[in-house]
Amino acid sequence: MLRFLAVAGLSVLTLAAQDRLSTLRPAHPRIMATATDFERVRELVATDETAKRLYGYLKSDADNLLRQTTTVSYILIGPRLLAQSRLAVSRVYRLAFVFQIERDRQYLDRALMELWAAANFPDWNPSHFLDTAEMTHAFAIGYSWLYNDLAEEQREWLRAAIVNKGLEPALTRYRLNGRGNGWWAASPFNWNLVCNGGILAGALAIAEHEPEMAREVLDYALKTAPVAMKSYAPEGGWAEGPGYWDYATRYAVVLIETLNTALGHDFGLAESEGFDKAGYFRIFTVSPIGRTFNYADSSDTVGGWSWALTWIARRFDQPTCAWFQLDKLTAPSRVDPLDLVFFPSSTALPEILPSYAFKGVEVAVLRTSWTDRDGVFIGIKGGDNAANHSHLDLGSFVLDMKGQRWARDLGPDNYDLPDYFGRQRWNYFRLRTESHNTVLVDDANQVTNAKAPIVESAIGQDSSSVTIDLTEAYSGMENWRRTALVEEGKRSVFVDELVAKGEVEMLWGMVTDAAVELLGSTAILTKGGRTLTATLRSPEGAYFDTVATTPASPAENQNAGTRKLVVRLPARQVSARIEVAFE
Repeated sequence: MLRFLAVAGLSVLTLAAQDRLSTLRPAHPRIMATATDFERVRELVATDETAKRLYGYLKSDADNLLRQTTTVSYILIGPRLLAQSRLAVSRVYRLAFVFQIERDRQYLDRALMELWAAANFPDWNPSHFLDTAEMTHAFAIGYSWLYNDLAEEQREWLRAAIVNKGLEPALTRYRLNGRGNGWWAASPFNWNLVCNGGILAGALAIAEHEPEMAREVLDYALKTAPVAMKSYAPEGGWAEGPGYWDYATRYAVVLIETLNTALGHDFGLAESEGFDKAGYFRIFTVSPIGRTFNYADSSDTVGGWSWALTWIARRFDQPTCAWFQLDKLTAPSRVDPLDLVFFPSSTALPEILPSYAFKGVEVAVLRTSWTDRDGVFIGIKGGDNAANHSHLDLGSFVLDMKGQRWARDLGPDNYDLPDYFGRQRWNYFRLRTESHNTVLVDDANQVTNAKAPIVESAIGQDSSSVTIDLTEAYSGMENWRRTALVEEGKRSVFVDELVAKGEVEMLWGMVTDAAVELLGSTAILTKGGRTLTATLRSPEGAYFDTVATTPASPAENQNAGTRKLVVRLPARQVSARIEVAFE
């Protein structure tokens, strides 16, 4: 159950002059779940077959942890402790959750092993503050969910770790007001929500013992989190790609639900523009074969499941999001305890058309079905090259047909490559324009701060189209519009109409891991026992070719098994219409 005060419309402003901790729930658990929630889950896993199956996965995981003697360790990968922080979150949630259902102290004791190991780390790596925030989140859950069965001495060392390694480093950064090491508090992207969510959970877990510190954290979180929540406007999209949609949205829910469970209201954060549509963005951008439209630093094998969808389904009465999530929970690694805490009361197949153009992030999905693996799925983007985690990929697309992904986005490279997020970023092949499924002009990268809006869209059941204005992508362009179409429910078409300020080389291209047979203006792609025919409708004299996708530096991912299908024009052009159809 979501928790709201009887006084409707509470907001940051209406409570600004009040003690925001005045409504603090005195009892534990109070972070992300309450005793009432666990009572409901116990009944669910005894009476509902789906809930029983999911709980079986979680209990099996927890039982496996009982047999393991290794705990989280202070191991940095590059500058990050993040893998260990996330491991702590996963293990503590599972063990504490199963303890709440089974009331068997061996799960509690095993959770304390993890927490004790992390409490004795020299720090939680505040130089990469995501690590600190996620570890604080793990401790908040361990402290609050296990509180009633802990000795006071155990509570004391858990509180000390939260204060010394979590809240104090956070307040040092909050007080910088978005500058220096506190930059994330002013960020409109995932860092803001992860750091605010994890730290707030820690603060409210121990608020009655550290009220001044908790008040200060709460005030800063309520001041800074809306900066990132605005990024969901107007239609729930996320500019950093589907992987970071999941990361940001999970911690947006941690932030909001922690406020609900601990204080009884969320200060209006859940009503942020577009947030009620965030779940739809997720389900639209995952194809029927389970591959995501993985623009920016995202993998196409994310798979789509996210416990945030179960919360969204309950909070906004969206049974379609519940259907999507539960349909994906087919293996233990996919299930999270919060899927049961927020277990939906109903599910429903989508009744809306399967295609949509999301304004704000300027991402469109054209598809012929929600469930047909052989259907057409096109993900295509405009957007902003300067967005966090972006690649220089305006106009890029992915394409699924006949149960296969034919046009791929290669995804990110190793974050620990030198200056991956700095001055070297646009030198790495996977981030450059040449590795994406767009038109490469004069073998150059796109303008790094270019934007590309969706200017037209027509959505139907079997035929849909979207047009993106890509003129800003290259300074030498007078006009460039790319249109993606689904024709008659079985054919995908891409049309580029380009006018340059002078003669330029235009190279249409898409990355594929299919075998390619070149036949002039036709190319036959073969993969997974299926074939796809690419037909070059225009311009006259152009032909298909392939180019390598291997970067010069051996330190980069070598993109084994892939190649780029390209369209070569007969000469440099001032203008061209390039039209490619797949069937």
